[in-house]
Parts: sequence; structure tokens; C-alpha cells
Amino acid sequence: MLHGLFDGDRFLVWGDRWCPNRSLPLAELSDLPDYPFAIPPEELGTQLPPLGPAPQPTAVSLTLPSLAEEKGRAKQKTLVAIAAAAPGLAEATLLFPWRVAGLALDAAATLQFLGGLALGDSQLSGSLRFWSQVNRWVLSLVGRGRFYPTLVGDRARWRVLLESPTDRRLLEQFAARMPALCLATGPAVLACPWQGDRRQPLIAALDWLADARLRRSFPLDADALKPPLQDWVRHLGTDAEPVPEAVRERLQFALQRWLQPLPVAYEPWRTCFRLVPPAEGAANWQVDFGLQPEDDPEQFLSAAEIWAQAEAERLWQGRLVRQPQERLLAGLGQVLGLWPELAPVLEQPTPTSLPLTALQAYDFLRRLMPQLQEQGLGVLLPSGLRGDLASRLGLRVNASLPGRASLGLQSLLQFRWELSIGGQSLTQAQFEELASREVPLVEIGGEWVELRASDVRAARDFFAQRQKRTSLSLEDALRLVSGDMQTIGKLPVVQFDAAGLLTELVDTLSGKAQPEDLPTPEGLKATLRPYQSRGAGWLAFLQRWSLGACLADDMGLGKTIQFLAFLLHLKETDQREGPTLLICPTSVLGNWEREARRFAPDLKLHLHYGPDRLQGKPLGKAVQDCDLVLTSYALVHRDLKTLEMVDWQGVVLDEAQNIKNAEAKQSLAVRQLARRESELSNFRIALTGTPVENRLGELWAIMDFLNPDYLGNRSFFQKRYAVPIERFGDGASLQQLRSLVQPFLLRRLKTDRSIIADLPEKQEMNVFTGLTAEQAELYEKAVNAALSEIEIVGGIQRRGRILALLTRLKQICDHPELLAKASRVGEDFGDRSAKLQRLEEMLDELLEEGDRALIFTQFAEMGDLLRQRLQQRLGREVLLLTGATKRADREAMVQRFQEDPQAPPVFILSLKAGGVGLNLTRANHVFHFDRWWNPAVENQATDRAFRIGQRRNVQVHKFVCAGTLEERIDAIIASKQTLAEQVVGAGEDWLTDLDTSQLRDLLLLDRSAVLDT
Repeated sequence: MLHGLFDGDRFLVWGDRWCPNRSLPLAELSDLPDYPFAIPPEELGTQLPPLGPAPQPTAVSLTLPSLAEEKGRAKQKTLVAIAAAAPGLAEATLLFPWRVAGLALDAAATLQFLGGLALGDSQLSGSLRFWSQVNRWVLSLVGRGRFYPTLVGDRARWRVLLESPTDRRLLEQFAARMPALCLATGPAVLACPWQGDRRQPLIAALDWLADARLRRSFPLDADALKPPLQDWVRHLGTDAEPVPEAVRERLQFALQRWLQPLPVAYEPWRTCFRLVPPAEGAANWQVDFGLQPEDDPEQFLSAAEIWAQAEAERLWQGRLVRQPQERLLAGLGQVLGLWPELAPVLEQPTPTSLPLTALQAYDFLRRLMPQLQEQGLGVLLPSGLRGDLASRLGLRVNASLPGRASLGLQSLLQFRWELSIGGQSLTQAQFEELASREVPLVEIGGEWVELRASDVRAARDFFAQRQKRTSLSLEDALRLVSGDMQTIGKLPVVQFDAAGLLTELVDTLSGKAQPEDLPTPEGLKATLRPYQSRGAGWLAFLQRWSLGACLADDMGLGKTIQFLAFLLHLKETDQREGPTLLICPTSVLGNWEREARRFAPDLKLHLHYGPDRLQGKPLGKAVQDCDLVLTSYALVHRDLKTLEMVDWQGVVLDEAQNIKNAEAKQSLAVRQLARRESELSNFRIALTGTPVENRLGELWAIMDFLNPDYLGNRSFFQKRYAVPIERFGDGASLQQLRSLVQPFLLRRLKTDRSIIADLPEKQEMNVFTGLTAEQAELYEKAVNAALSEIEIVGGIQRRGRILALLTRLKQICDHPELLAKASRVGEDFGDRSAKLQRLEEMLDELLEEGDRALIFTQFAEMGDLLRQRLQQRLGREVLLLTGATKRADREAMVQRFQEDPQAPPVFILSLKAGGVGLNLTRANHVFHFDRWWNPAVENQATDRAFRIGQRRNVQVHKFVCAGTLEERIDAIIASKQTLAEQVVGAGEDWLTDLDTSQLRDLLLLDRSAVLDT
């Protein structure tokens, strides 16, 4: 893990690893020991990108979280959590000073280093991410001209100018979330958490970065200027030498005078202007002067109170105000250039206010206020003039359903409207009377509001065109509630009210209410857990309204069970109106078929797959009475015309991230099919554990399937959301997108304690996969050749050939390359094994969630091939432990996997070498890539993760190739749970006792399991 912090006029980069470099020395508290986890500078330099100025090795005193254990009179200090801030430390944790080795970067190298950091790099600590974001803020400040020159001692320096409200807020936000490690420099004594004002070191860092950047790209030519500006500019450019005394003397007075109007020093108080409306019967407005605390903009210390007491410091409502009179006058002088009308008032000894006409008050509101706020000054307005939507002239809308309960996003609502301003309803006559006054500020019900000319024009146009009957769709209503749409016919909607059944929909989609949980259907051969009942009920709720739903629960939370429960609910409540089409990856077709038959045997299934699948009208006739039709993504594109001939009640995507590439043929075909079904008001569901893997465009593809055009077309989405959020970190766009998507996306995480409470400690599940055409051909050849030989031999020779055949068949089910004499991982390696394809899909999802996995295999060769393939595909190291692994390497790998936060998340183990004697509780997923067919042996392997010390729920995935001996043997074991070990014995020996006929039935391939069509 790499860390960074400012240390005077340099930036220190240092790193730590999960294990100490050497034995930890015992030391008295008065000593300053070397930090044992620090990466040596020479090694650290190899982990940094090439930097122009070479970083210099150094050592500094840093106060870090440490664990103290009494051992006589000495104390042993060991790292607890280097990324931990002071709050929440363990009871035995203290902050202790260490001598830490690192690299010191000068200004140029720091800019290059921070500018090149990839924030997605998992090796970056919070401190480096923080300074990288601060560096981006400095780029913005420099680009907006928010800097000024000054003298610091005898040096010319650039400083940042934080006078705008936006930058002031950013200062508070950055200071609040500054990691404790950014403040770790300090005296070599036992320390307590940082107690000072974090804004001060942050401002110092901003100044340092801005000064370094401006010196690199200073725009002025010193030679074109007159003395003494030539010397001044040279010292503000690349020259960092002391400014000559003669130049300093000539510039000091002019510089102070020039900077006087600018709020160059950060202070918690600012000058504030309060707009006061006319008293009853009066005509003039007034602006009161005063001071305002930045962190509480509703407070106002009036000028009258300030002039009443001439004090250098004053305590006002528990707040300390330094030099209040001078601060007030400085703020008034700051805006004199913008507001010449202030000049006569400032000639008074104690200025308190300025009277305004109605037009001057409006000019203050529209022109002056933004400029004052831009300079960091406060403005207080009457409540009706603060820009709230409710105070504007606009429409108050009341909407209800047209009568039927099943709708769609484009269905039209019944609605009525009335004109409103400042919360008061207006008739057309009242509006015309108000508009005829032609004044921008009006009083309504004792409240002053702004009557905008644009709103008046929009209202007149609305009245003129209302005979054309303005329409309002359900989508419009949802956008009004989310804040994405704020006008109807250019007239603001100041209030939206839902009536009748529409209230339930709007309240639920906006998060004010929850759908009813779905009780476990009678036909479901399982019991829904509470969160699963909520998920199934949520699906049923959105189906009622023909709205698309994305169930995005974490892997292992039971998306399949929730969907099957929902489908059974439709059937048992007579809401089934036709077949439902489920589209999934080819590798999980068999899994879906078996899960449906196991948990929902009452559902009528049809598998649209294979070379003999039905086409055209025959498919429609065959599936008319079916509840669920299964097919693959690849076939949707090939059979789109056939599938469009069927009136599907619903279309469902499993592993919906398969359509994330919006321009792929299968994605286009899926969305075209969904668009047709949405026009028929049928439901659409997406099941995925990773709705967004890399880009927001993936979310658009899924949402466009669920609710076509809801997020606009792809080009609009890129410009409106993807680019602002991904490239510029636009928080407002992110919040807007979240509010639009949230009603249709349900995501629960395993880290949620309410979910964890519902889960068992260990979940075991079979993962059924098929065979590729190559695997199927090899499998049949091996079975046919071996059975003909087994029939003519007996005794030990027969038993040996059977065991050799079983090994060969298991290798084929794993990967055909295992049969090669010199195994290799080629470009097509992943496409040749259905089992490997499914493993990669599942690893993608769990690694996205930050989980770790153990993968057990019987074959060391398979482990090596898996390691090579997964390292290529994942782009990161994968651990492998086999019988050939040396003892020291074995212990180092286990310790690293357990203790190193940056350790590889995937650990492959051969079953014999890694099935016992290891503690690997950092993993919460266990994959049995091939089966030992002995439950005791498999359980021993699983218990490497499921044991004392495991704090998370463990999911066990047992891979089974459908249609092969793996599925039939698994069925035998499952049918005799209590006697499984006695039945199957150890390994495959029990199979050698079967006669040839029984063996043939066990081994023959079911061609329906072959994945290639």
C-alpha cells in the first residue's frame, strides 16, 4: 500500500507491506524505532512511475496506529491498521511515533506523480487518493484564475483564492474527510489524534501545489514589463530565489493595497447583506449590512450591533468574532467597484444599511447577488425570494389513474391543474391582474415573491394552448417526483400530488412506502427468507404496473429462488396470461432447468435450444401452455423473428450484464424484443449481481431493456450522464441518475447486517454446466472405446481400466487440454470448456464485490492451466498450491492470502495438497471444480474456509457437467445423503463393482447437454 503526505516544502511518498521486513525490535518509549513494515526506499522507487526529478530517499517521524502489549518494562509495537483513522481504534491501540523511510518528491515530481495516479489502483491508500483529488481541485482553481501573488518573507509565492461559495464548501468537505495519515507528521512523542483545524494544513497544501503549477506554466513575459515588475515576475516564474530587498520595499505597499479587497485569509466570518422588504404601507426596500458565520448562513450579526460595541474580539451567541468592525468595512469596500451606490453610505462613520427602490431591489436580486456570492460574501433573502420552486409562478398538478391497474411508462394519466404562485392558487383573471402590474416583485398572502417575465409568458402560452389538451404520462409523473422534469409546456410544476391508486405507485417508487412481501407460494419447494419475500414482492409490484425491474442482489442471495417464487405467484393467483421467456448464458441453461424442476415443479418448462429446436408458428403452439421458456443469448439474435411471433407475458434476462455491450448483435436483438413487449404492456426483469462493471453505458443497456427510452437514447445518455459523471465527477448528475434508476433497481449486499442475519452460515449449491462440442466428441469416443475393452477383461485389469476411464472422463469434463501431452493455454482456451466459462463468469461477479475464492481440483495439471488462464484474464496474480509446492512456499502463500490486504483474491489448490491442514478464512467462496465423489473429502476441503475465524457466510459451488457421469453420480450421492460415505466409499472404487450394463447407463452422454447448437 502506498501513502503520501506533505512534509514542509516536499511531498513524502512511503509504502508499507503486510509483513515486517525484519524482527521487530523491543525499545523503550523514549527511543524512535524504525517502522518495520515500511518498504525500503530502493524498492519503493521501482513501484513509482518514472519521474523527471529523481525522488530522494529520506526518513521522517510519523505517528501511526500501533498495538502496545506489556512485556516487562518494554513494549512491543506492531501495526494494527495503517489505513485506520484515529476514531474507532481498538482498545489496545495507541498512536506511536516511528521513523519511516520513504522518498521525498520536489514540486515538479509531485505534480507529475499526483497527476498520473489512477484512482482505481487498489494499492493506493486513502491518503494518496485524497491528495490526487486535491490536485484536481488545484487544476480547477488555476484554470478559473483563483490565485494571487504575494510575498512570504523574502520569497515570491502564489496562493489560491478561496472566495467563492463553491470553493468554500469544497474546503470544508475536503477538510472533513482528510485521512488521519495526511496529518501523521509530528513530534516524536506519544500522540493523540489530530485536534487542530484541518483547513490550515489543507490550505498550505493547496498553496504549495498551485505555486508549483503556476511556476511551470507562468504566462507572462517578464521582458515585456517595466521595472520593478520585471524582477517581480521573474521571481513568480521559474526563479525561486529570494526577492531583492529593494524590490520588496517597492512592492510591499502596492501589494498590500492591491490585495486589500480580496478575502485572501480564511476566516469563519464574512460580510453579509440582508435584503429587507418594505414595511406595511411603505414603498422602499432596504439592504442591511452585517456579518455571517460561514457554517451557519441563517445567522446574522447586524452592523448596528457591531457599531454599538468597539471591541477587538467579541463573543456573540457562543461564537468568537475577531475585529468585527474592520471585517465589516473590509467586506463593504470589497464590493464598492460592483456597487457604486454604496459610496455615499461608506462616507458615514457607522454605515448600517442602504435604502433601495423596487427596481434597485430587483437589480440586487438578479445582478448583484450572484457577484457578491462569487466573491465569498453572504446574502440573506426573504423566504419567498430564495429561489424555491414552490414560490414561483407555475402549475399545481393533481394526477390519478385512468381506471385500469395495469399500465406502462407511456400510459396517460388523468390530471387536473391550477395556477399557483407563492403557495397561493390563481384563477386566470387573478393571474392577468397580477401580470398587468408589470413589476418583478409582488406580495402574495404576506409573502414577497418574484414574478419572472419568462414564467408570465409561459403561463399565457399555456392558457392559449390548453384547448389542445396537454397530456401527462406515468413516466412524466415519475420524472416530476424524481426532479428530472420540472416543467409542463415551459411552465414550472411547483407541486405534484398523486391521487387514488397512483399514490401507492408514486410513494413506493420514490421510497416513501414498501411493496408488500410475497408469502412463500404453495408450489415452491423451499421457504423464502424475509429479504427474499421482499424481493419477490417487489417484482410482483412492478409487474402489476408493467414496469421493468432489475433484481441486482449479490451472488448467493437467491435471485433464482425469488424469480421462481414470483412466477409461481402469477400462476397461483390466476395472473398468468402467457409464457415467460428467460434468456441466460448457454453455460447456465442446464442449471436453470434443474433449479426450476427442483424448486418449482408445478411450472411447465420448455427448452428452446439445440439443433432440433422449434421455429416459426410451431414454437408458439408448443409454448402456449408453458409457464417458462428457456433459451440463450446467442439464440435470441438467430431466432429473433421466431421469438417475436410469440406473445410473451414477460421477458427475463439472467446474468443481464451479457447485454452491457449495447452495440453487440445479441444486445440489439434482446432490446428489440423487449421494446415490442413493452408496447404490449408486458413485464421485463433483469437478474444480475453486477449492473455496472466498468462504464455507466452498461447500466443504460440494462435500463433500456427494462424500460425502453426511459433514460433517453444512447447518445443522449452519454452526454447527459456518462460523460459528466465518469469524466468530471459531477455529483448533481450522479444524484439525478440515481433518483431515476433507483425505483427500478433492487440491490442487497451480503455486507448488509439485515441480510446476513437471514443467511445460513454455509450455503452449498450445485452449478450445472454443459459440454462444448469438442468435449462431447472426446467424451463419447472415450466411453465407446473403453466399454468395448472392459467387456472382454476381468479382475484387477477391469478395475484398472474403469478407474482410468473415470479419470479420463473427469479430465474431459474439466478441459480437453488435460488430455494433451504438453498442455498449453492458447487464445481459445476459455472457449473449449463450458465448466471454465461458468467459473470465469462467477469469478467476475464475486471479485467485483471484493470477495475471495478457493478453487479445488484433483488434477495438479488443471490447477496450473487454471492459474495461467485466470492470470491472463483477470490481469493479476493467482496463487497455486499443489503437492510439488515446497513447505516454506506453502506457508508463505497461506500467510500472504490470510494477512495481506493486497494478496491475490483467487487461490487454486489441488485437493490432496490443500484439502486439509490449512486455515484460509479470508475466502468466502469455495469452488469444487471437479468432484471427488466423497462428501467427507469435499467437506474437509470446504472447511479450509468454513472454520473458526470465518466472519462471513461461506458459499460452496460444486461444479457438475450435466448429461455426464458427474450428474448421475451426484444424483446417487444426493439420494442417499445419510449413507453417502458408505455408498460411495473412498474415491471412485465403488464404481468398479458395477457390471458393464450399469456402467454403460452411468457413463453414456446425454446429447442435450452439449452447448453448441
